Amino acid sequence: MPVPPARRRRGPRKRGGPGPFSPGWLLLLVWPLVAQAPPKPAPQTVGSEICQACHEDIYKAFQQTSHALVEKDRRHGWQGKACESCHGPGSAHAESGSAADIRNFAKLAPAEADRICLTCHLNQPTQVGRIHGGHARGQVACVSCHSIHKPRAETVTSAKAALINKNCAGCHLSSWAEFQKPHRHRLPEGAMSCVDCHNPHGSLLPRSLQTVSANEPGCLKCHGDKRGPFPFEHAAVRVEGCTACHQPHGSANPRMLTRHEVRFLCLECHSNLPVVAAGPGGVPPAFHDLRSPRFRNCTTCHIKIHGSYVDRAFLR
Repeated sequence: MPVPPARRRRGPRKRGGPGPFSPGWLLLLVWPLVAQAPPKPAPQTVGSEICQACHEDIYKAFQQTSHALVEKDRRHGWQGKACESCHGPGSAHAESGSAADIRNFAKLAPAEADRICLTCHLNQPTQVGRIHGGHARGQVACVSCHSIHKPRAETVTSAKAALINKNCAGCHLSSWAEFQKPHRHRLPEGAMSCVDCHNPHGSLLPRSLQTVSANEPGCLKCHGDKRGPFPFEHAAVRVEGCTACHQPHGSANPRMLTRHEVRFLCLECHSNLPVVAAGPGGVPPAFHDLRSPRFRNCTTCHIKIHGSYVDRAFLR
C-alpha cells in the first residue's frame, strides 16, 4: 500500500507578507490618492520691488550699472523685472526666503551661467568666439570676471587699464611675470591693458588675439607702419607673425627679441643649410664675415626687415 505524501507544515505568517494589512496592500490603497495630488505651481515673476525689500544694497548698486537698462527699457521685455531676467522667477523665493528657491550664479556650473549671459550677449561682436574661446574651454564663467551688481566704476568693464590688468593677472600669473622684464609693453604702468591685444570673450583664432586680417595680430593696431601689404614681404612675418622674432609680453632682450643679438635671431633661418632645409630663408653672401662687428647687426643694412616697397633685400 503506497504511503501518502507528508503534508507541508504551515508556519506562522511572516510580517510584511501579502496579507490584507501588509505594507504592499496599503501602498496600493494610497497610491491613487498620491497620483491625483495637484502639481506644485511653477514660480512666477514678482518684480524688482519685491527683491529690493530684502536686497536694498544690491538693488541700489545695480541701478548704477549698465544692466539697469533692462529695468527701464520695454524692448527687452523685462521692464520692472531686471533681477528675475537673470535669477529666474522669484515668487517661490519671496515666500520661503530660502536660497534654494532662486538661481544663484555662484552655485551654477560655468556652462549654465554662460548660457544665461549669452541669452542677451550672444549676437554681440565681442562674443563671436565665446563658446570656442579658451575661457569657455577652461570652465571660466562670465561671472568669474564680471560682477553684475557692482557699479561700472568698480568693475573690469571700465576703461581703467589697471583694474583690467589686475583681474587678468589673478589667473595668468606667468604672463604677468613676463611684464616685469626690462623690455616690455607698459602694462604695469597702466598705459595699456590686456584687452588691447586679447579678446577675453573668445575668438575664432588662437589665444583669442584680436586681428585685423587673417595673419596679422592686434600688434598692428599700434604698430601701423608694419601693416603692409608690401611688394617684398618678409616670409617670417607673413607666415609666423610678430611672435616669430618678438616676445609680446616682455623680454630680457632689447626690442623684446627672442635672442639677445640680432644676428643669432636672423641665422635661425638664414644659415648655411641646404636649400630644402633653409626654406624661404636664403644664405647670406660670402662677404658677411660674422667675425667682424660690422656684420653682427643685420638690421644696420636691412632696415626694412618687416617688409619693403622697393627692395627685395629690405635695404630700403
